[in-house]
Amino acid sequence: MSEHKPYTYVTASIREGVTRFDVSFCTSDVSAKAFGGDGERPFLTLSSTEAQMTVTTTGGGPVTERDVNLAREIFTASARYLADCERLHTEQSTNSNQAEQDKAA
Repeated sequence: MSEHKPYTYVTASIREGVTRFDVSFCTSDVSAKAFGGDGERPFLTLSSTEAQMTVTTTGGGPVTERDVNLAREIFTASARYLADCERLHTEQSTNSNQAEQDKAA
């Protein structure tokens, strides 16, 4: 059985004069925080000890319709991620328990 060690990848690439940054958090050592409210612009931050990613309003200005749509997309994607994690965790726990019972028999 292989051990799955946590990791974070941060890469940057430049193609046709456009810089792109990619951050992959493959670790449970990530915190997700939302800041804002009381008239301040909202922030969503994902961070680990290796990297941080922050999403906020367009140009750091007032909230636009596109900002609201992005927030909905993030919410929907997060809900799906949660559902997939819960389903897989349940399946893996069930399979692990079954394997232990088969060994004991």
